Amino acid sequence: MYTKRHAEETVNTLSKMFGAVLVAGPRQVGKTTMLREITKGMNYVSMDDPILIMSANEESNTFFKDNKPPIFVDEIQKAPELFTQIKMILDKEHKKGQFFMCGSQQFQMMKGISESLSGRIGLVTLLGYSVRERCNVDCNIPFIPTDEYFSERKKNLVQISYDDVWKIIHRGSMPELCENDDFDWQMFYGSYVRTYIERDVRELTEIGDTIKFTRFMIAAAASIGQLVNLASLARDVGISQPTAERWLSILTASNIVYLLRPYSNNITKRIVKTPKLYFADTGLAAYLTKWNTPEVMKNGAMSGAFFENFVISEILKSYYNAGIIDPPLYFYRDKDMNEIDLLIENNGTLYPLEMKKHSDPKKRDMSAFGLLDKIPNIQRGPGGVICLYDNLVTLSGVDKVIPICYL
Repeated sequence: MYTKRHAEETVNTLSKMFGAVLVAGPRQVGKTTMLREITKGMNYVSMDDPILIMSANEESNTFFKDNKPPIFVDEIQKAPELFTQIKMILDKEHKKGQFFMCGSQQFQMMKGISESLSGRIGLVTLLGYSVRERCNVDCNIPFIPTDEYFSERKKNLVQISYDDVWKIIHRGSMPELCENDDFDWQMFYGSYVRTYIERDVRELTEIGDTIKFTRFMIAAAASIGQLVNLASLARDVGISQPTAERWLSILTASNIVYLLRPYSNNITKRIVKTPKLYFADTGLAAYLTKWNTPEVMKNGAMSGAFFENFVISEILKSYYNAGIIDPPLYFYRDKDMNEIDLLIENNGTLYPLEMKKHSDPKKRDMSAFGLLDKIPNIQRGPGGVICLYDNLVTLSGVDKVIPICYL
């Protein structure tokens, strides 16, 4: 049974604008399944086949004569020589929707994308299932806390119980786990980590010590929602700081980790410059940090961090699925430790958001929002507290209590 992905609409739109479309994202989030659905009837080749990889890299000039477009090329990052051939075909024929590709690395890590296909390719990032997709909610607009957004989103609301929220956070967003309740959570993620290190990580760099790299992933998962501290990560794992920096870039490049940038402009001199670390999939982070049940997680020391990570991930998916490859998402923290969990920037306006795992938000939860009013030439829009309360209500002025069913 195929679950419709919200990114489908974006892929179809891009295929009418560009000769090629590339979908990137972590392993096992459904990239191949979605593109197989979209490209029914087209040629299909997978670069998991070693014979095809050899053909693509050694005889790239004849590859698309044997495998004619329109075509879906799976795991394209393993055959970078094909990008030049794709460019030549597109420049010659000027046809749209000829090449559909997917890979498990970020676009900038795929050799040949920026050099060969700039202006010729549409890009999409796909993560695991969003809550909207799980609940069959037909809404594909990026989250932003405005009255217009809430009015549109209200047309397709599905309430989620308190316990179900924690089950969703704990189980994660991998399609196989979401669709198969009988799949063992620990066995799935144990296999996932092993496959990820053996395949994706080795493609990106030479990792000599896989045990230490696994420990590094665990240390990163233990610091979700915190400022990146390379010195601490390196010390915890017993590696050098440059190695920690390189390994973090690998987790980012393979879409395992998302680094939320601090908001800054030329005027905000007192803002910190270090990003905050989140995992694209909360289930993977829970597995690595050994929160083995939803009940233990929701009552544990990291419950607030996991809830915050979940909200960030859901908002991120709403932008990625709509085709926005560099979402305007930031956080605010100054040298006096004043902090706003999330800022969404849109048309010169900043929309502030806090995430609280409780269901009784207070005005003080938004006390830092006023700091934005002191930044010259910045307009502050409505904001709110995203939490486990049941109803969308005004808390103070233009700021609201936002239930997670509105994400």
